[in-house]
Amino acid sequence: MSIPCLPHFKQDDLFDEWELRICILVSLFLQIFLNVAGTFRRLASHKWIVIFLWLAYLPAEILATFGLGLIVSRQSLFAKYCNEDEGTSCYNDHLHIYWAPFLLVHLGGPDIITAFAPEDNELWLRHLFYLASQVIAVAYAFYQSLQTNYQLRIPTLLMLFCGIIKCAERTRALHYGSAKSFRNSLLSKSDNPRGESKLINATGARISSLQVLQYAFVYFTAFKGLVVDLNLSNHERNQSRDFFLATSYKNAFRLVEVELNYLYDVLFTKVPVLQNKFGYWCRILSFLAVVSSLALFHIVVNRNFYHLLDVVITYILLIGAIVLDMISFFMLLFCDWTVVKLKPLSAANPDEKLWKHRFADWILHVNNTRSEFLDWLLGFVGDRDRHASEFTDSRWAQSLSTFNLIYYCLHKSSKKREKLYDYFGLISFLNGIWYVKPRPLTSYMIGFIYNELRMKSEIAGSLVKAKEICSSKGEWILEHARQPNLLQFVSNFNFDEILIIWHIGTELCHNDSQDQLTNLEQRDTAKQLSDYMLYLMVMKPDMMSSVASTGDIKFRDTCTEVSKLIDIHELPDLVKKKFCLFGRDSEEEKETLQRNACEIIFNVNREIKPATMQTNRNKLLLFKASALAKELSKVSPSDEKWSIISKLWVELLSYAAIHIRSCAHAEQLSRGGELITIVWVLMAHFGLGNQFEIIPGTEADS
Repeated sequence: MSIPCLPHFKQDDLFDEWELRICILVSLFLQIFLNVAGTFRRLASHKWIVIFLWLAYLPAEILATFGLGLIVSRQSLFAKYCNEDEGTSCYNDHLHIYWAPFLLVHLGGPDIITAFAPEDNELWLRHLFYLASQVIAVAYAFYQSLQTNYQLRIPTLLMLFCGIIKCAERTRALHYGSAKSFRNSLLSKSDNPRGESKLINATGARISSLQVLQYAFVYFTAFKGLVVDLNLSNHERNQSRDFFLATSYKNAFRLVEVELNYLYDVLFTKVPVLQNKFGYWCRILSFLAVVSSLALFHIVVNRNFYHLLDVVITYILLIGAIVLDMISFFMLLFCDWTVVKLKPLSAANPDEKLWKHRFADWILHVNNTRSEFLDWLLGFVGDRDRHASEFTDSRWAQSLSTFNLIYYCLHKSSKKREKLYDYFGLISFLNGIWYVKPRPLTSYMIGFIYNELRMKSEIAGSLVKAKEICSSKGEWILEHARQPNLLQFVSNFNFDEILIIWHIGTELCHNDSQDQLTNLEQRDTAKQLSDYMLYLMVMKPDMMSSVASTGDIKFRDTCTEVSKLIDIHELPDLVKKKFCLFGRDSEEEKETLQRNACEIIFNVNREIKPATMQTNRNKLLLFKASALAKELSKVSPSDEKWSIISKLWVELLSYAAIHIRSCAHAEQLSRGGELITIVWVLMAHFGLGNQFEIIPGTEADS
């Protein structure tokens, strides 16, 4: 006897079946995409890569939850009818119950992306409740089908076990990555990993890839408290400072980049949860459970009358689960953590097992090959300068974003369009596309920044002296350069005002046609750092809020004054065709327009009344920038002028790096990283900053 399977629900049931099929297949596709493409998140700062990952990360969880809701609701409606007798529809319903644990596996998320932002980690308790409720719902639906679904009982239990493991791993990773848990884990440990080896590389020769991973892991273990504002000891400062003073700039930046790579893994992936015996055993059991479930399903499916399409989808889900486990296991095995655990820095001991060392070397070779491939691949989206990437091992985005105030004023949208974009909240997004330009992080720039920080570290023998140097917003450099006329442009202004004044002044000098310079690299470095710092202030206001709280307002007011000057002096017709400059006009025309605008600002009349200065301080910034450019033009030779400008920008960069909230640095790691974060960690290794504890009566206090 067969039963009519809910005829009054027949059309809705058919629609729900197709809805469920599409939902679960798309969910599987998104999981595979996130597992593969998630690697690019730490390697690229390109906006479109981040957007695509975000657009896949959010729907992945929503689709899995929606699919589980469909399955549970269907089971509640059909359970009592299937208990009376079995029909083809009931067999298909058994398959749908079998699909539910697969969606739990998808909710567990990819190993490479457990959190998209630090805020996700802070909400770990909410995720725990949410995932637990989904597990309970699936378990209840499975319990309702026990009397009729006896043939798929064991395969479903095996997949349910796998889904519970995945959800538990994700919750544990989110909990560990939260600020409170991360801080407590550091406070509970009293080990001193630095005692293992003397980290001195006096020759400055390029260290091997293996040594980079080993040294970086030791420094990460000792300095990871920076991200939760924990003070470091004077002993750690001295050892790190000695090592980084003795090494080369290439070694230093490679070490810092890999160190940030470890920090990224801890905050945004499952690596710290899986890199232990228990984690490996969970992965092995999970994989065996999926394989066993596939074998049992293959036996059962030949004895029942399941819908052919549902059977095909089930095989796809099973094979997809196996593929996801293999990808995850590959990434877990071939990661830097595995290398340093198999061959730690103290493993120079010949008594260590030789197979571990050989296996670690082989993993390192595979990783280097994979990095070269990813580096080549990222070259097609503009995130790599292939000729300037040898010193970074393709760890982080080898570019810095730039934003130019005068270029923005010349080519910005009309007020009507800006109001329209602002109404939909798109101004910041569109400005990031139209006005932010990525520039290669050249070897010269890296070396210049390193040498400036190294010079200050050599002078800062004590912590008190180090804090004094780091509190300077340009005064220190100008005093040592013996330029008293330039001090007035930093001493009487806030940090955000200094950024605007010196940014415009740098741009005016850069567009001076009479500027005869032999060291073009130094001039380009000053220009790029100037545009980069303005990019941080304008496009990253949340990150810079602690040092430039009103920078956005002052930037807009200054842009208004620049636009007024341009309109008064009536630049050529190119200004009236500003929207054409986004593609149809040549770069030469844009540069000509930029030079003309700079010439107007350079020649602006500085004689304004004191009352006007007090009532419109933001208008004063433009006049001060013009006055600064005039003072800089008096510095001779030209190479000396650009040396002062570039050194001042490094000082402003380093000031911002150590005064930005540590959580803001951590957040940037999830978006491809920023140069300012690398400088922040490098300064800590040089013993510069406010994160070291001064003990009264010690040498560091003198």
